[in-house]
Amino acid sequence: MSVETLSVFGSPHIGVYIFANNKFSLIPSDVPPKIEEKIEETLGVETYRVSLARSRLIGVFLAGNDYGLVAPKIAQEDEIVQLRKIAGDLNILVVENIRETALGNLILVNNKGCLASIILPNSTVDKISDVLGVECIKGMIGGFPLVGSVSVVTNRGLLLPPLVSEEEIINLREIFRVEADIATVNRGRMFLRSGMVANDKGALVGEDTTGHELMRIQQILFSR
Repeated sequence: MSVETLSVFGSPHIGVYIFANNKFSLIPSDVPPKIEEKIEETLGVETYRVSLARSRLIGVFLAGNDYGLVAPKIAQEDEIVQLRKIAGDLNILVVENIRETALGNLILVNNKGCLASIILPNSTVDKISDVLGVECIKGMIGGFPLVGSVSVVTNRGLLLPPLVSEEEIINLREIFRVEADIATVNRGRMFLRSGMVANDKGALVGEDTTGHELMRIQQILFSR
């Protein structure tokens, strides 16, 4: 279980392009083969090339865990068909009744719990909970409604931005049932998910991430 640095399309903001759970990872169709190999090796999963809304921004649009995936209404029919083939017996929800589409930024989830942005209506949160197979609570992190963008959670640990209070950390530990602590990525950036992707087997972070940040991420996700 290691934390490795990576650049995608020359950018350290790798989390906007990649989605991963413990079963597979999803990447844009034009990612170079060497990067695909590094993703598979580090995360320990098979990688599939996809698009969402004819876009590279897989990590922005898609949220999910090992039980299900949540995709936006702007995803094309053939893209959803491909997702269903890849996902196998995982549930898939296409959210139709809201204008928000960057669901990866609005949902933070592992196999034990889920935090959904206060932006999302209750009816949508209920559907998300059913599809992902976990209780889903509405809230913010550090005053930010983009809970899926500022934090990263696996079934082993939760990385949080520096602005969270000690009370928030305690509450989030209870929701996700993992240890949680503060970290940054890419030289102090607190939008953690934008700069990394992780599962229970490994993590990839943007190439601008410092040695201290790498050690911190490794400690929170894999040393407990």
